[in-house]
Amino acid sequence: TSIVDICTDKIREALDATDVKVTGAYDDPNGSHISIEVVSSKFDGKRPVQRQQLVYKAIWEELQGPVHAVDSMVCKTPDEA
Repeated sequence: TSIVDICTDKIREALDATDVKVTGAYDDPNGSHISIEVVSSKFDGKRPVQRQQLVYKAIWEELQGPVHAVDSMVCKTPDEA
């Protein structure tokens, strides 16, 4: 199982997300840099920083090891998507 798959599953589960896309930089699924796009109703009423904090919390374990950086993060509610 790749880092991308693990992060995708953890984010989807933690945020009950309707859509999650995690990609590794340079198309490397086990890369240390990832980009994240998430659509979740749990973002309703939250500021952008609060939305990002929810995502970081979901993948905190990976950020302590294999993932060194999140290059970009897009967090939307279903209405914004």
